[in-house]
Amino acid sequence: MGTTVKVREKYQVTIPEDVRAKVPLHVGERVEIVVQEGKIVIRPIIEIPRDQAWFWTKEWQEQITRSAKDVEKGKAKVFKSVKEARKHFGD
Repeated sequence: MGTTVKVREKYQVTIPEDVRAKVPLHVGERVEIVVQEGKIVIRPIIEIPRDQAWFWTKEWQEQITRSAKDVEKGKAKVFKSVKEARKHFGD
C-alpha cells in the first residue's frame, strides 16, 4: 500500500518525500493529472519551447536515428571541425 495524504483546502495535496525520492520532481515544474480507471495519476511533464518543438517530431527523431546508425556503420563522415569539413570538400 502507498503513502496516504490528506486533501487540503482547494483540493491540494502534498507529494510525500518517499514518493519524490523515486520520481525526480522540482518545485516549479509542471505535472499532468489524468484519471485512469477511477484512479488519479500525476505525471511529471517536460515543457518544450515552441520554437524547439520541430526537433521532437516523429519524422525528425527518425532521421536522427537513421543518421546515428549511418555513423556507426561508417556510412557517414564525421568531422572534428568546420575547418576539417571545408578541407574535405575543397572549400
